[in-house]
Amino acid sequence: MENTLKIYNSLSRDKEVFTPLNEGRIGMYVCGPTVYSDVHLGNCRTFTSFDVIYRYLMYLGYKVRYVRNITDVGHLEGDSDEIGTEDKISKKARLEELEPMEIAQKYTNGFHEMMRIFNTLPPSIEPRATGHIPEQIKMVQDIIDNGYGYESNGSIYFDTLKFIEETKAYGKLSGRKIEDLMAESRDNLKNQSEKRHPADFAIWMKAAPSHLMRWSSPWSVGFPGWHLECSAMSTKYLGETFDIHGGGNDLKFPHHENEIAQNMGSCNCSGARYWMHANMLLMNGRKMSKSDGNTITPMQLFTGNSPHISKGYSPMVVKFFMLQSHYRSTLDLTDEALQAAEKGYKRLMEGNKLLQGMKHPGNGKPGPLDEELNKLIDQVHAEMNDDFNTPKALAVLFEIVTKVNSLNAGHLQLTDLTELTLTRLQETFRGFVDEIFALEDEGLAGESNGDSPMDGLMDLIIDIRAEARANKDWGTSDKIRDVLQEVGIVLKDSKEGTSWTKA
Repeated sequence: MENTLKIYNSLSRDKEVFTPLNEGRIGMYVCGPTVYSDVHLGNCRTFTSFDVIYRYLMYLGYKVRYVRNITDVGHLEGDSDEIGTEDKISKKARLEELEPMEIAQKYTNGFHEMMRIFNTLPPSIEPRATGHIPEQIKMVQDIIDNGYGYESNGSIYFDTLKFIEETKAYGKLSGRKIEDLMAESRDNLKNQSEKRHPADFAIWMKAAPSHLMRWSSPWSVGFPGWHLECSAMSTKYLGETFDIHGGGNDLKFPHHENEIAQNMGSCNCSGARYWMHANMLLMNGRKMSKSDGNTITPMQLFTGNSPHISKGYSPMVVKFFMLQSHYRSTLDLTDEALQAAEKGYKRLMEGNKLLQGMKHPGNGKPGPLDEELNKLIDQVHAEMNDDFNTPKALAVLFEIVTKVNSLNAGHLQLTDLTELTLTRLQETFRGFVDEIFALEDEGLAGESNGDSPMDGLMDLIIDIRAEARANKDWGTSDKIRDVLQEVGIVLKDSKEGTSWTKA
C-alpha cells in the first residue's frame, strides 16, 4: 500500500510526493471569503474540503500553521480594477446605510457560524485585509523598486508585460498562453484606462471621492488591489516560501496568477510550492445562478425551504454528500443524491457505533479475516494519501462496515481476528469519522447518551417486545416492530440484543 502522501500540484499539473519545506511542519494558506454577503454553498464545499486536508495533515503528525484570510476591502464589483468601480463591501454598506466594517463584521460572524455548523476547525491565524494595510503598501513599494510597478494618476499597476518578458512565469498556473497576452497591443488599450496594457492589474488604487474605504499611501489616498492582500499576508505569516496555497478553482486566474507575479515581483520568491484548487459545486447539472433561480443557500438546504429539494437535510448529511466527491472534481447537488447521502451517512455512523462497542473475547488468532481487515485499514490510509481521495476512503470504510455488520450478526466471529486488529480497526474508523471527516453523530442512532427520555422509552418498548418473544407472543412482537417502523424507528435484532435507529 502507498504510504507516501501525494498532492496534485496545479502548478505542475501532476501529482507530486509531498515534502514539506521544514520537516514535521507545514504552512498552508487558503483564500477566505469576501464578507459582503452570506457565504454560499460552493464556498462551504471549498472550506470543508480544506478542513479535511488540514485535519488529515495533523492526523499524519504534522504541526500545521493554517492561515485563512478575511477579505474585507479591495474586492471590486465584477472583479474589476478600473477607477470608479465600487468596492463590494462599500456598496453593501451604502445600500444598508451601515459602516463598511459593520457589514464586514456581520458577514464574518455569519461565515464563522456556518463553519461551526459544518464542524470545521478554525484556522491557526485568520488575518483581515484591513488589518494589514502597512504590509501591503510595503509590498507595492518593493514591486516598484524592483521595476515591476508603475504609477498612473495616483494608482499603481503591475507591469505584466515586463514581468512576462523577464521571467516567462506569468500564465504557468492558469495555463494562459503568454503569446496571447503578448499579442494584445498597447495600441488597442481603451483611451480612458490608466493601464499601459490590458494584462496589467492594479496593486494600489486611488480612491474616488465617494469611496468609503481608503488609506493614505505614498502615492494617493486609496486602497490595495484585491490580489495584493493574499501575497502580503501569506508571506507575513508563512514566509516568502511556504508549503501549500489553496482556494477555489475559480481563483486560478486572475487572483492566484497575480499573487505569484506579486510575490516574484516583490522578493523574487515563489510563494507556495504546492497549489491546490477545489472544484465547483453544480446543482441539477448546471452552475448555480441567482439569475435563473438555480441556486440554494445552506440554510434552505437544512430547512427544506426550496423548490429544488423534497425535504431538509442535516448539516452532517450535506457534509457527507460533499465528501463523496474528490475535492478536484465537480459535485452535482440533486435531491436524489442527497437522499442517497442521507442513507450512506446513517449506515456509516451506525457501523462506527457498532464497531466501537465491540469487545474482543481475548482468544483470537490471525487468519484470513484478520489479514483482510488489516489490508482494508492500510487501504483507507492509502486512498487518503493519494491526494486526499475522500470518496475512495469512504468506499473502503463501507467495506469495513459490511464486515462489522457480519461480526455483529454472528456470520463472522471476533475470534477469527486478533485483539490488536480489532483495536486498530476501531482506532482507524474513529480517526477517520471523528477526527478527519469530522462527522458528528446527529442523534440518528439510539442510545446516544443512555439517559434521555427517548432512550428510556425505547428501552421499555424493547423489553416488552423481548418478553413477548420469550412467551412466543409473535403477534405482539410483530405489532411493536410494525408500529415503530410507521413512526420512523427501526429495530435491529442481533445475538447481542436489540438496538434501534431512526429511519
